[in-house]
Amino acid sequence: MTKSELIKAIAKEASLTETQANEAVKALTDVITTALVNGEKVQLPGLLTAESVERPARNGRNPRTGESMTIPAHKAVKISASSTLKKAVSE
Repeated sequence: MTKSELIKAIAKEASLTETQANEAVKALTDVITTALVNGEKVQLPGLLTAESVERPARNGRNPRTGESMTIPAHKAVKISASSTLKKAVSE
């Protein structure tokens, strides 16, 4: 599903115009991004949990050359699906 398809589906489901649904999706994206940048955990019960995590530096291997290299420490986003979502998808 593309972003435009998502916006159309939200507009239909919530009886909104596509412009209103687009603004809602943009607002949700902005709020979640800001929370993760600030180190907060975002929980959407029945859907997912997202959090910012620190990945330590580690040794890796260049798959093209096989050469050993160091992968620097960095922040990443960890997303976990809720048990409700997992159950709905598996059935």
